[in-house]
Amino acid sequence: MDVKTRVIEILAEQAVLDPSDVREDMTLEELGIDSMGLVESIFAIEETFDISVPFNANEPGESEFDISSVAKIIEGVKHLRKQQAS
Repeated sequence: MDVKTRVIEILAEQAVLDPSDVREDMTLEELGIDSMGLVESIFAIEETFDISVPFNANEPGESEFDISSVAKIIEGVKHLRKQQAS
């Protein structure tokens, strides 16, 4: 499974966009994903990749998982998958 493609699909679904409209440099705000959509996206990412994302919905800015852009989310998922594999 291609991490980048799947993460973009998950975020596009939450944003009600076509995956081709999602760029890696976009923020969740630019995608129109609110806090509830973010939580749902994190759950979907955890289920899809069978990982546990270190994310605090009450303090998203204080979480270890960087949600500042689509690229950072992809990078974070790849890192968590690599950690889990070792």
